[in-house]
Amino acid sequence: MTRSARSRAAVGSIAASALLLTGCFGPGGGGAGEYDPDEEIELEISWWGDDDRARLFGEVIDGFEAEHPNITVVETPVGAPDDLFNRLATDFAGGGDTAPDVFALGGAKPQEYGELGALLDLSTVEDRLDASAYPEFSLTSALVDDTLYGLPTGGNATAAFLNADLFAQAGVALPAEGWTWPDLVAAAGQIGAAGLTTADGDPVYGIDLRVQDILGTYAAQLTEVGMYDWDGSLGVGADEIASWYDIEAQLLANGGLPDPSIVTANWQLPPDQQPFTLGQAAITFGYTNLMSAYSAAGDVRMALPPTDTDLSGVALLPSAFWSVNAASPHPEAAAMLIDWFLHEPAAAELILDTRGVPFNPDTLAVVSPLLEGPSRTAADYVEVIFDEGVVAPPQPAGGSIMNELSQRMETEVLFGRMTPDQAAEQWVEELTAALE
Repeated sequence: MTRSARSRAAVGSIAASALLLTGCFGPGGGGAGEYDPDEEIELEISWWGDDDRARLFGEVIDGFEAEHPNITVVETPVGAPDDLFNRLATDFAGGGDTAPDVFALGGAKPQEYGELGALLDLSTVEDRLDASAYPEFSLTSALVDDTLYGLPTGGNATAAFLNADLFAQAGVALPAEGWTWPDLVAAAGQIGAAGLTTADGDPVYGIDLRVQDILGTYAAQLTEVGMYDWDGSLGVGADEIASWYDIEAQLLANGGLPDPSIVTANWQLPPDQQPFTLGQAAITFGYTNLMSAYSAAGDVRMALPPTDTDLSGVALLPSAFWSVNAASPHPEAAAMLIDWFLHEPAAAELILDTRGVPFNPDTLAVVSPLLEGPSRTAADYVEVIFDEGVVAPPQPAGGSIMNELSQRMETEVLFGRMTPDQAAEQWVEELTAALE
């Protein structure tokens, strides 16, 4: 499944109007920039992340430079994704000559930049960077009209996390495979009503819930496409969203959820401060890369989220993509650098799953045996999703309000100011308007 180009007017997040004024972006792939091993080449690469990631990627690049002594790689890491995206918007507004040769992109950014001609068509360097082994779902957010503009670093998937210790203390059986949302409501209610406390005397909740971590998966269980369709429109209706808010209302009524003031206060907590991590909740939802943090709570298991349909609703989502600047004077060398990061065994042994579980099967075969403990558990779950998961259309422009909107409507329901039906109608109305 590929997605056709959206209206360029919708791509405001990367200064589309400025990009369109430039008219062209360098070579655009094909012919120019053929790799010469005797030529002295300088490549710039940029990504976001902390100092540990910078040190790790520095080691990976050292290996690349040792293998290709004619290539010098200039590293320009930044702290946050928006820092990089803001720089790229400025660079590409000037034609792209000042942008890095290789850079990381998140979400649907490869589509947005690719539509506007800023990224290299990777089929033009396929001899240097082979994408044929990647599962189709992993490339969705980098495809426009069957043209590929990026390769994923790896990915994560939504999972249910279960604290087996708390289930046992409450005398509640762990969910069986194929559990349903009524099963979750019942289990969370029983645990929340059991009167358990932590070692510090804090109450134990049935579920530590952040609506933004599960609503997309829930929607994908109920509709053919999930939250959005392939044209960038809303893929769910008010009935589906109301049914979710009804589940939350049931959890509040039976004691599975804590007081609404606690639910809303927990929306933005970092993983190490969330009630589940602190041993204060028996169930939560999150991405597989949180397993290491959540394992601090005790005997933590991972399971597919409950579903009332034949669909898990779980999609494997790329953590980021590597893309090449269409204006790079060295597109083949840039492709070789990405190939090193994604496919070189020595690099894979350093990176492991720090950018998500690798989607390339050969790289996954290198990484999997080296993972231990929580990382091994997360990788095993991701391998299940290769078979059980769904292909999710990417979030379109305008969809960025979804998390805030879902939280706001959750507040209205939990505090009794709106019924689930009323909240769902407003949710659909506001998100539809944003997408238009």
